[in-house]
Amino acid sequence: MIFKFPFNCRTTLAWGCLFAIASLPQASPFVWATEKPLSGQTAESAPVQNYNVLFIISDDLTDTALSCYGNAVCQTPNIDALAKRGTRFTHAYCQGTYCGPSRASFMSGYYPHATGVLGYVSPRKAIGDRATWAEHFKNNGYHTARVSKIFHMGVPGGIEKGDDGADDPRSWSQRFNSKGLEWKAPGKGETLESNPDGKRPVVGGNTFVVVEGDEGDLGHSDGKTAQKAVELIGQMKDRPFFLGVGFVRPHVPFVAPKQYFEPFPFAAMKLPLKIQGDWDDIPKAGINYKTSRNMKMNVTRQKKAISGYYASVAYMDAQVGKVMRALNESGVADKTIVIFTSDHGYHLGEHDFWAKVSLHDESARVPLIISVPGKKPAICHSLTELLDLYPTISTLCGLPVADRLQGKNIAPVFDDPQHPIRDAAFTVNGKGFLLREKEYAYIQYAEDASRGRELFDMSKDPQQYNNLATNRLYAKKIEEFQEKVAEKLRQIRDNDL
Repeated sequence: MIFKFPFNCRTTLAWGCLFAIASLPQASPFVWATEKPLSGQTAESAPVQNYNVLFIISDDLTDTALSCYGNAVCQTPNIDALAKRGTRFTHAYCQGTYCGPSRASFMSGYYPHATGVLGYVSPRKAIGDRATWAEHFKNNGYHTARVSKIFHMGVPGGIEKGDDGADDPRSWSQRFNSKGLEWKAPGKGETLESNPDGKRPVVGGNTFVVVEGDEGDLGHSDGKTAQKAVELIGQMKDRPFFLGVGFVRPHVPFVAPKQYFEPFPFAAMKLPLKIQGDWDDIPKAGINYKTSRNMKMNVTRQKKAISGYYASVAYMDAQVGKVMRALNESGVADKTIVIFTSDHGYHLGEHDFWAKVSLHDESARVPLIISVPGKKPAICHSLTELLDLYPTISTLCGLPVADRLQGKNIAPVFDDPQHPIRDAAFTVNGKGFLLREKEYAYIQYAEDASRGRELFDMSKDPQQYNNLATNRLYAKKIEEFQEKVAEKLRQIRDNDL
């Protein structure tokens, strides 16, 4: 469902006022906001902090692959360093479990079912003239720059072409793409998917391929992204900036310079626990689109997939380090908010699932670290959504926040990590819905649940092996959750935009 955006007299008058003042000289680097502020807050009364914003996002990254989230094999010292100085969120959830809808959601400020953006397109047509997250900062005097993938961009195809993908030109003062060879990179390559006899050549597309590259960091897309981000920090340090840095690893193909593979010999990789009959209580709609079975990956190739994924993560982490060093050396780190996250999580063999799309925690939960100058390091266990980034970072920077935004301002967390944020997080995958509460994870396929349900007691079954949806003792709980999902969708779609 796509909203129609009605205009009333108040809206027309507001636009008229904006046009009337557009030519007035500005006494500060901020211009009048084009968004309606929260009740009781105006652009004049908002406490302008003049923080810069450095938004770093990795592609297809599960939090379980980061050492600051507990991984003992894949070490990520640069992301860990950011976590040590910021707030690390342990229960942050994306709003779409694949790239397009997730990125359109947190950049537009709306849930996927508010705009109807459930595919790989820009949200611009759905939101009309309303400002995206980056555009809101641009409208308020910030220089906004994008390097590589922030809105959706095809990987590997779009990276090979070096094109803009489903980017939103209005959001940015400057845009840069980081062209890369991807699966064609020179080095030792192997196709892991649908290659039972080992004779399939290295192929492109959304396919599990590993390439131990012969070239160094700058021979690949993420190395170029880090280099451009470093350059931009140096150029923008004397003015307010919003810099979006999009790394495409560890998205397939798992390609990185060969030295990043050395700590992860595939034979030493351990696979997640396999449970006999694990799929027996999962609805057909809940079986992921990529599994060990349909990708015909034996144990050896599954281990090679984990090795390649970890190598890609380590390579990406090194590029994060370059960007953070540049920020620290720029002299403006003490007035720059830094955010690190991913567009969604990723399965690495749990339930014999691989990749994204599933509504289980491995796919729906994301790493999220936010460092705010002057705030103490902390860990926040409250449920959080990526949708909360737009209103929160705007608030921290003293910008007005439109009532229309569907995320929450979580700024109080940075003074009190115990501050409650949400009772539940809401995530979709195009065919189903996840309502994740503290104690339970409820998954429903189709709005009428006609394609099945899943219910997990997260305190007793955090790995989500025992689906309680068909247990009659939980019939009342299932009914309550189905009503909650219906009410959530009503709220999303009936939001006064």
